[in-house]
Amino acid sequence: MRKINWTTIRLLLMIGLVFFLYSFSSKRNESRKLAKSTVVFVGENSLLITPESVNKLLIENKRELSSIRKDELDLNKIEKALNNQPTIEQSEVFVTIDGVLKAVVTQKTPIARVFNEDRSFYIDSKGIKIPLSANFTARVPLVSGNINTENNQKLACLLSIIHNDSFLKKNIIAVELMPNNSLKMLNRNFDYIIDFGRLVHVERKFDNYKAFFQKAVLDSSLYKYKKIDLRFTEQVVCTK
Repeated sequence: MRKINWTTIRLLLMIGLVFFLYSFSSKRNESRKLAKSTVVFVGENSLLITPESVNKLLIENKRELSSIRKDELDLNKIEKALNNQPTIEQSEVFVTIDGVLKAVVTQKTPIARVFNEDRSFYIDSKGIKIPLSANFTARVPLVSGNINTENNQKLACLLSIIHNDSFLKKNIIAVELMPNNSLKMLNRNFDYIIDFGRLVHVERKFDNYKAFFQKAVLDSSLYKYKKIDLRFTEQVVCTK
């Protein structure tokens, strides 16, 4: 007669008990009602979209939060609804153990404000349109002129360079795209026009402008100029 291995039986019973308790607690947790919702914004403090607007998207059909069970939520659907918002770059939605519906939101970053005929909107570093916000006004260069699908990406690259450079971001306040695809720019503190030329050799032209500016600002000669010509990559030509 075989001897009963009580150690093995106890081990199997313990494993079964663990699975039972896990399943029981999991089902109980899923049927638990939500306690509250919270929104966390990642990145810059300026809000293109308010926490209240995000909360409305989190709670479907405008139901009372306390009436919604955790297992009723379609988190993928909620994330998709958030990510479809023109001001949101990316979001992550989840429910914590204590029943808090949480959304972590990364907003899109405006790098310029475009005035196109009777419309006005921001664009991000990819050239994608972002609607204006009633909550705040982004301090970014104003862009106008002949903007189209052909030059949009190149223009977005130039504006990204301005946005990511502390000197250029502080000084360049307006960019106009002319009919021949050349650019005119304005400086925040001086009255001259910057003739940038076409969207070629962009970084080289900006390097030339920064080097010229740092030298000219020392002798106050910047106030005398009406135009700074950057079209020629080997030199900066100034007109009084």
